[in-house]
Amino acid sequence: MREWLLAPQGRLRLFEDWLAPSEAQSLLAALPNELHWHEPRVRLFGREHVARRLQAWVGDAGADYRYSGVTLTPQAWTPALVRLRERLSDEFGLRFNSVLLNHYRCGEEGMGWHSDDEPSLGRNPCIASLSLGATRDFCLKPRPGVSGERFCLPLPQGSLLLMEGDMQHHWMHAVPPRRRVRDERFNLTFRLIRGVHGT
Repeated sequence: MREWLLAPQGRLRLFEDWLAPSEAQSLLAALPNELHWHEPRVRLFGREHVARRLQAWVGDAGADYRYSGVTLTPQAWTPALVRLRERLSDEFGLRFNSVLLNHYRCGEEGMGWHSDDEPSLGRNPCIASLSLGATRDFCLKPRPGVSGERFCLPLPQGSLLLMEGDMQHHWMHAVPPRRRVRDERFNLTFRLIRGVHGT
């Protein structure tokens, strides 16, 4: 396990081999066919844009997710995703009621700078990010006025990254395009949407 402390009270923990290679490969092969995928449309600075990736939202009934002018209604959990959620609970004591899946079909697809700081996630959300497929860089930078330097972490298949503390309010992250990467990548970010069944 590798750990980074991010000012003022944020933390990253990276478990590079959290999933066994056979389990990661099995999940990678199953995901494209088990879920309904769509190209997300997001509203930025008053204009609607089509994001360059595919997306699926899975969760408990009522765990709607709202961000950038979009509302996502959850699909039902698959058995494999339920097992992952239960393992996260057993190993780390973390409770999640939803997971956002992003499918980057090649290295030209990515995600711009943002923070997962929507009100529905609560003040200091813990987000568990699982990577499958091609290794991609996960880059971070502090918001203006926050001490720290921009840096990038390569996230290989089977790795688990825990984002904790107040980092979502003081740091931004991105998955920049990497044109030399030809293979696909899936990223699963487990979340807890507040206000669902007593949360």
